[in-house]
Amino acid sequence: MKRFVIVGLGNFGFTVAVKLAESGHDVIAVDPKGDVVDRIGEHVARAAVGDGTDLDTLRRIGAGDADAAIISTGDNLTSSVLAVMALHDLKVREVYVKVISAEHARVAERLGVTETIFPERDTATDLATRLNEARLLKYVKLGPDFSVQEMGVPDAWVGHTLRELKLRQTNDVTVVALHDHLSGRIAPNPDPDYRLTHSDSLLVAGSDAALAKAAKRR
Repeated sequence: MKRFVIVGLGNFGFTVAVKLAESGHDVIAVDPKGDVVDRIGEHVARAAVGDGTDLDTLRRIGAGDADAAIISTGDNLTSSVLAVMALHDLKVREVYVKVISAEHARVAERLGVTETIFPERDTATDLATRLNEARLLKYVKLGPDFSVQEMGVPDAWVGHTLRELKLRQTNDVTVVALHDHLSGRIAPNPDPDYRLTHSDSLLVAGSDAALAKAAKRR
């Protein structure tokens, strides 16, 4: 079990706090609005009304013992920066920041945060990618040029085995799992001699260029 401190309880911060608490972690949530603190109180270990940019407030609620912090202060760039600085003063090892613009992300990264999260941009990018590729079912970007995607089996692959297709050698992608939509079964490290069907989808990992090329196969 880890301890997380959530600074800011808008939709993003509230959801992250609840999900982490549901996973069994010790979650401390702080926000200046009493009504939202009241609503999350039953879900987390501790909820406090206060200024998440104030060093003394963060120390008082136990943020100094946190393994990681998530900052979600909406469009208040100043509050976001001050919260990062306060958490660094408390020696919190990992600090994640929800950002609202490229400029916000650049400032946060200059401060040495662990990661910036840009939900609106990332969601829009994922949707556009899926709409652009008809066979793409799910898309998770893991780096500047690397993704994990769930894609329907191209017509050209139906009836063939993974061993025959040699996807790693011919397409430079790795099959992580196979999803049989008729049975609902998901098989990690699928049998290389299983013959693919139209009802299957593949969870594949690779560079964006390799995955885009694979998704276009018919």
